[in-house]
Amino acid sequence: QVQLVESGGGLVQAGDSLRLSCAASGRTLTNMGWFRQAPGKEREVVAAISRYGSSTYYADSIKARFTISRDNAKNTVYLQMNTLKPEDTAVYYCAATSSYIFTYTDAGRQSAYHYWGQGTQVSVSS
Repeated sequence: QVQLVESGGGLVQAGDSLRLSCAASGRTLTNMGWFRQAPGKEREVVAAISRYGSSTYYADSIKARFTISRDNAKNTVYLQMNTLKPEDTAVYYCAATSSYIFTYTDAGRQSAYHYWGQGTQVSVSS
């Protein structure tokens, strides 16, 4: 079992930065990802990272603005979000797979993730 707790969300202005954190406990060395769900929209992948951080995956909509990283010593995954836009407003979820194998196909697939946090709200005003 893996337990995930997100933090770091908040209300910011367009152009600002935020760093989200996801503290994991339990079976922690698996592939992990960040997803988001905006009001009235389906949940979508934002970024994913392999168990040791050697491989990453990013959605096209956030490339070059967001960076995913992890500190396995702290059992924490981060999402650094720069140059935030109003369209980035969403609940951001941390998720973990049960797999030790990272593939770009599975990285963006919600069904590949078996453990989910409760989410943290990010609101970006224009």
